[in-house]
Amino acid sequence: MTEKITAVLYTDGNQECERVRMLLKSLGGEYLEYILGVDFSDRQFRMEFGKDAEYPQITINHEHIGSLKETLQYFQRRGIL
Repeated sequence: MTEKITAVLYTDGNQECERVRMLLKSLGGEYLEYILGVDFSDRQFRMEFGKDAEYPQITINHEHIGSLKETLQYFQRRGIL
């Protein structure tokens, strides 16, 4: 991998959140995780990402990517996956 990955995850502990953590670890990426109910409320999440946003929401290298599906597409476009 040529691109250094630094990510911020907003998670609620669901299975997709675990998958994105495993993906980032497998790619050697670093991440900071914010957890629903510990670091932010659902209201704050909805205000930041919109009422229809799904968990997790991922930001990579200061760019908001979106959900797990959008993150996979992001990596595919860059030839990382």
